Amino acid sequence: MAATEPGPLSGLRVIEIGHFVAAPFCTRLLGDLGADIVKIEPPTGDPVRQWGGQVNGNSVWFSQHSRNKKSITLNLKHKEAVNIVLRLCAKADALVENFRPGQMDKLGLGDATLREAKPDLVIAHISGFGQNGPYRDRAAFGVIGEAIGGLRHLTNHPPGTSELPPVRVGISIGDSIAGLYAAFGIVAACWQRDRRNGGDGKGRSLDVALTDSILSMMEGLIPEYSVLGKVRQPTGSRIPTAAPSNAYPTADQGWILVAANSDPLFARLAKLIGKPQLAEDERFKGNQKRCQNVEALDTEIAAWTRQHTAAEADRILSEADIPSTLVYTAKEIAEDPQFLERGMVREVQDPIFGPVLHTGVVPYMPECGSGIRWTGPKIGQHTDEVLRDWLGLGAGEIESLRKEGVV
Repeated sequence: MAATEPGPLSGLRVIEIGHFVAAPFCTRLLGDLGADIVKIEPPTGDPVRQWGGQVNGNSVWFSQHSRNKKSITLNLKHKEAVNIVLRLCAKADALVENFRPGQMDKLGLGDATLREAKPDLVIAHISGFGQNGPYRDRAAFGVIGEAIGGLRHLTNHPPGTSELPPVRVGISIGDSIAGLYAAFGIVAACWQRDRRNGGDGKGRSLDVALTDSILSMMEGLIPEYSVLGKVRQPTGSRIPTAAPSNAYPTADQGWILVAANSDPLFARLAKLIGKPQLAEDERFKGNQKRCQNVEALDTEIAAWTRQHTAAEADRILSEADIPSTLVYTAKEIAEDPQFLERGMVREVQDPIFGPVLHTGVVPYMPECGSGIRWTGPKIGQHTDEVLRDWLGLGAGEIESLRKEGVV
């Protein structure tokens, strides 16, 4: 399962004191690119080990969620465990955590203390609302960031079409986006510290909020409000800035997604559906007018898609070089030749589950092989290894720590 070559972050040492999704996703991204990740877990393990589908009490998701990481257990309520964290930090490049603001200080692991152990340590804090501001101490998970950041409003049904609750993206996207920004920030801070001919050698603290991370993804939401007084509204399957771009019904009660929102693509689509005159219709000349008259436009396209099954429509549109796709489930993804060819769906061997499909590494670097060195570890699987290799502790010392309840 080892990569053919070390990843671009090989040699970068990162400590994760994280739980659930945001910080662990950050370190998974870094680990996928070769960083040496030490995941510090409580003796009971990261609670996310109990999320999702289980086999004999083991989360299948965790196989991917914590791949390429070394798990050690530490009881951070024990003073000696805190001392071990500080000793590990002295050997590390970066630390990432996602407790509520102030919790690391309560544990005796505030930034000042960490920097006494390693002055140039890069520290990434991920929290719901950030390390300051009036909401700093409010509890938050990904869904809270998604709602306050504006995403939950836009993923809802169009106004007046449903009395159901606002629709959520089906994954913890807020946590994952925050983790992505944290990973980017860690790499940037390490580059500024270590870069050739000018690295400043300084440690930095990063403040990543779930709310900020979602808001930064919201395209023109805030500029349009500030200049035009426009409050962007949910549009269901459409997007308000481009047309045609929607999911259209098919003869087999399926859906086909079509995105033909440039003028040449729209002209080609109009000809394909047997209505070339639509391209010259004043209502549909240019993207802005098509957006203004999207209901009439989508009615014309849907009349054509309803004459075909989803697969037929996708084939016809693809042959005409018009962007289109079926709506994939996990099954279609796992069997898709494009994903398989690119290694974005690949089989790995997990000691608990046997063969498991993982998503591949992004960005794809052919010279690095799969990038998947091992699957998510058992709780504390690497405790002895890390304490021995990083800190030079002997077997007797490690056993004493275990008896004292430190590890």
